[in-house]
Amino acid sequence: MTVMKSTLPEDARKVTGDALQSTLVDLVGLSLIGKQAHWNLVGPRFRSIHLQLDEVVTAARDFSDTVAERAAALGLPPDGRPETIASAFTLPGPKDGWVRDTEVVGVMVESLEAAITRLRERIEATEKADPVTQDLLIAITAELEKQRWMFDAENWPKDS
Repeated sequence: MTVMKSTLPEDARKVTGDALQSTLVDLVGLSLIGKQAHWNLVGPRFRSIHLQLDEVVTAARDFSDTVAERAAALGLPPDGRPETIASAFTLPGPKDGWVRDTEVVGVMVESLEAAITRLRERIEATEKADPVTQDLLIAITAELEKQRWMFDAENWPKDS
């Protein structure tokens, strides 16, 4: 079997590979959370939230492809198999069955915040290991922060 040669030194390749693989898991999982919520959403704000969920899913799917291709370009085989995603995924998701619009918004804010927190850790980890990957992770974080803000604004003012 031929192995793709990496342009990174081995220690940087390891750090970068871990960052890319865990980002891939989060993005594939985030797209599944978004679709699950999209299909089971109910409530008076159905249409606007339904459309916003599509935006998150599209962004997560597009970025997951970019992340996987970045890994492959560095000689790191990306692993998006269902069993890999299921065993490594840790972001919070919606409950089973119909989910009220306010609950969907809460779940999406929570899931996006968790993904953003993890991305920021990876940004720091890849700063010296691979600035190109770091730039990619920064771009993903910016988009997910925008999506989190848009969902968070849906439940304003907060009930407390």
